[in-house]
Amino acid sequence: MSAQRTISFRIPASLVASLDALASDMDRDRSYLLNEAVENYLELNRYQMELVEKGIAAAKRGEFVEHGTVRKMIGKMRRTK
Repeated sequence: MSAQRTISFRIPASLVASLDALASDMDRDRSYLLNEAVENYLELNRYQMELVEKGIAAAKRGEFVEHGTVRKMIGKMRRTK
């Protein structure tokens, strides 16, 4: 098990109540859920940064999507909502 450190931060009371209710429903403690939330947040942000970096690298190589193709993609997104 890796070393652990205790941190503290402010959070609205309503979120604490929701967190505690979820922890109770899941038969877990608050720390478990907060650790999961932080891990998921970091993983998601790492993934998004990788996508941004790939996009920037593609742009530097001159790889762009044609304007007409983008318009078609947007049109399809609007119709699916």
